[in-house]
Amino acid sequence: MALIDPQVLSRIRKGIVIPAHPLALTEKRTLDEKRQRALTRYYLSAGAGGVAIGVHTTQFEIHDEKVGLYKPVLELGAETISECEKKYSIKLPVVRIAGVIGRTRQAVREAALARDSGYHAVLLSMAAFKDSTNDEMIEHVKSVAEIIPVFGFYLQVSVGGRILDYNFWRRFSEIENVVAIKIAPFNRYQTIDVIRAVADSGRDIALYTGNDDNIVSDLLTAFTFSGRTLRIVGGLLGHWACWTKKAVEFLEKIHQAVKEKNIPQELISLNVQLTDCNAAIFDAANNFAGCIPGIHEILRRQGLLNGIWTLNPKETLSQGQIEEIDRIYRTYPHLNDDEFVIKNRDEWLR
Repeated sequence: MALIDPQVLSRIRKGIVIPAHPLALTEKRTLDEKRQRALTRYYLSAGAGGVAIGVHTTQFEIHDEKVGLYKPVLELGAETISECEKKYSIKLPVVRIAGVIGRTRQAVREAALARDSGYHAVLLSMAAFKDSTNDEMIEHVKSVAEIIPVFGFYLQVSVGGRILDYNFWRRFSEIENVVAIKIAPFNRYQTIDVIRAVADSGRDIALYTGNDDNIVSDLLTAFTFSGRTLRIVGGLLGHWACWTKKAVEFLEKIHQAVKEKNIPQELISLNVQLTDCNAAIFDAANNFAGCIPGIHEILRRQGLLNGIWTLNPKETLSQGQIEEIDRIYRTYPHLNDDEFVIKNRDEWLR
């Protein structure tokens, strides 16, 4: 069993910004290596403590062997991270998370590839187990955990996830090589299921928000169950794949406020502002149909991407979404990091 590096585990438990890495494509829908590298450099220059590659925001289609992009995208990401650690004199290791999907045979194969490519853990999607029992899913997780540390993933139903109940998460929390859980059901009841299960297990498992509709509130809340008080310490978010410099600044402010036990009103208001932005970027009005193109549109406006192309030609911005993105740019100019990007973009794109 491959256990996680203690320094990496310490960073995860402290709480960091982990952007869910998009996929940069050319107009012909082939991998744009130059811009893929530029995105990774952007995230690490912005102060992100880790990067998640091969996840939903990277487009699940890359896992299809016919598409053939999973291995090259993971390897390109690992290579660029190593380059950045040296170039930017990053003292602590960048946390490397690889997305793993599919039934057990595929997931085990992908987990081994991630491990061999230098990734520290895998974000394990259960979406392929739509009608499976908890027993079947737990055995699946154990198989992957034998290969590499696991970052649990509660993916919202509207983008392909399934309901995972308290009993699942309670048993999941007992698996030795589980190091963290990304909670992203976009549902308060289901979010509590995960946290209560971890509390009841007695394990020290890092909790990360994936609830892009409630980021700040998740990070500010103390959750007490079974005599234990747990906190969501960081985020692994598609929303943090853009305006990342601001995300790093916000997380630092939140950590400080929690430490001082003094939550300023501005952070409460920030939760609503970020949720409003997320509604536009993630296309909440259309059940998140345009969530990935929405992220791409922000990055395109900043000059980091050439277009909003996805592997699926039908996946594009929804009607009215561009106007909503225009609105949030006007309404919340303090939330974007355009100046930072413009200042450094040429270096990242070299």
